[in-house]
Formats: sequence, C-alpha cells, structure tokens
Amino acid sequence: MKKIFDIQRKFRFTVYILFASAVLMIGVSVYVFQLSANMVERSRQKIYVLDNGKSLLMALREDISENRNAEARDHVKRFHELFFTMEPDKDYIEKNVREALHMADRSAMDQYQSYKEKNLYNQVIASDISMTIQTDSISLDFSTYPYRFQFHGKQKIVRKSNITIRSLITSGTLRNISRTDNNPHGFLMENWRIKDNQDLETIKRKTF
Repeated sequence: MKKIFDIQRKFRFTVYILFASAVLMIGVSVYVFQLSANMVERSRQKIYVLDNGKSLLMALREDISENRNAEARDHVKRFHELFFTMEPDKDYIEKNVREALHMADRSAMDQYQSYKEKNLYNQVIASDISMTIQTDSISLDFSTYPYRFQFHGKQKIVRKSNITIRSLITSGTLRNISRTDNNPHGFLMENWRIKDNQDLETIKRKTF
C-alpha cells in the first residue's frame, strides 16, 4: 500500500512539473511573439535610401497626412515673412525674395515685378525703411484640391518720422509637389494675390 502511495505522489509531482513547464513555455512563447511583433512593427517604420548610390542611410518613415495641415500653415507663414520682411539692404531683400519665390508660382513673381516697377525696393533702401510682418491667422480648406488658403496679418513699416501699421490679406491655393532643399514642405503656392493692404494707423516717432 505504501508503495502505491509513493507512486501516486510521484505521478502527481510529475504532473505538476509538466503543468508548470507547459505554463512557463506558453508564457515564454507569448513574450517572444510580442517581442517579435514589436520588432517587425519598428522595422516597418524605417526605410533605407541610397545617398548618391554610395552609402546606405536609415530614415524614419512618416505619415505625411498627420502633419500636412501644420506644414501648410508654416509654408504660407514662411512665404509671407520672406516676401514682406525688408531692411535697407539690397542683398538682404534679394535673398529673402529669392527664397520666397521658390515657394510659389508665377503669381508671386508678378507681384515682385510690380513692386520693382513701383520702385518700392529702392525706396526702402534710400529712405532707411524697415518692414516686418505679423501673422494673425491662416485659414486652410483641405476639402478641395488644390487646397485654398487665406492669410491675415499686419505689416509694420518703420520710417524715420513715423511707424505705419497696414493690414495684409492674401489668398491662393496650395499644390503638393516634391520636397526639395528650397521647398522642404513640399507645397507650391498658386494664384496668390493680395486682397487688402490698407493703412490702419500711423504713429509719429519721437525725435530727440
């Protein structure tokens, strides 16, 4: 009888060991599966590109649609800052305008030519005028393509005798293009036009 009990105890012990081993193996398998799934997902978030066919670079893949709205706003804001910020320095003005023209179509060039014909840039340089732009709001419509936008801001024009605040409202559309060093957001402004650019107030500067 004692021998039978010993056999039963050994049998139960063996069953417990096998059950614990099975649970442990299942746990390890689940952990390995989850670890493998995470590694696969991370690998899908990476792409490999050749730099001039010589070296292999790793770059993170982005979901473009997530940041497209913010990029569009920054594109419009940056264009207006470059196009309307002026100092009495010819090289500075030309550099800003050159950068701005990479971000828009012929409509921006037409406005640039109009300013040149009106002698605006020479007046800025000759009269030591400084012009800056403040962005108030940028409205975007992504329900249609090309995407419509409208820019609202204020110009501050500083002369020797006074400071003029002028409204600035422009509109146009944005078209998707390839990203470049000169146009990192991958947008091109089209049909850009100035809808309003009137003086709001003029403040006399103090003279000493």
